[in-house]
Amino acid sequence: MMHLLDVILHLDVYVAEWIQLFGPWIYVLMFLVIFAETGLVVTPFLPGDSLLFALGAFTVIDGGLNLWVLLISLSIAGILGDTVNYHVGKYFGPKVFERDSRFFKKEYLVQTQMFYEKWGAFTIVAARFAPIVRTFAPFIAGVGRMNYRRFVVFNVSGAIVWVFTFILAGHFFGALPAVKRNFHIVIFGVIGVSLIPIVWPWISSRLNKKGVSSEG
Repeated sequence: MMHLLDVILHLDVYVAEWIQLFGPWIYVLMFLVIFAETGLVVTPFLPGDSLLFALGAFTVIDGGLNLWVLLISLSIAGILGDTVNYHVGKYFGPKVFERDSRFFKKEYLVQTQMFYEKWGAFTIVAARFAPIVRTFAPFIAGVGRMNYRRFVVFNVSGAIVWVFTFILAGHFFGALPAVKRNFHIVIFGVIGVSLIPIVWPWISSRLNKKGVSSEG
């Protein structure tokens, strides 16, 4: 786990190494990572937002990555990931969460349900910008048997908006001298911002409870 954290905080170093090591196959590897992060409920710990930002930064470096290949391939990866996750949730249902395990934690389910209470079906789009919830939202949509056509609309639009947002952010800002010098801090900031949608509902509920208790 510490190695994974090191990878996430130093993506600029690791992505450069991966490009040298894998060559054109780097696109396949990144496709699989994004697919797994969105499509497999056992891998919510994989980098998503931060990885997309880092990849975007490497589209403006000589010998780096092709912007359009990334935008198109990783949008498809995100769409396919959520599609698989939806069907897994639909056919295997809540039995997966009958017991807590290393990956299938009920707290993840609760976080995602809080998202659904706030955003409804739009959760499929909003959750793209929230780690962990992003992985479990399509699964819960499948469990709840959301209308599939409606799911597809939100799935496709959400994947495109998510991938384009972070890759283009990396493309336009990742190569700036100040960002390059402090890349690990920027990545940490990206992670922090992406955690806000998860943390804020909990903070809001706590503040509301305190408000009610003080009035009482």
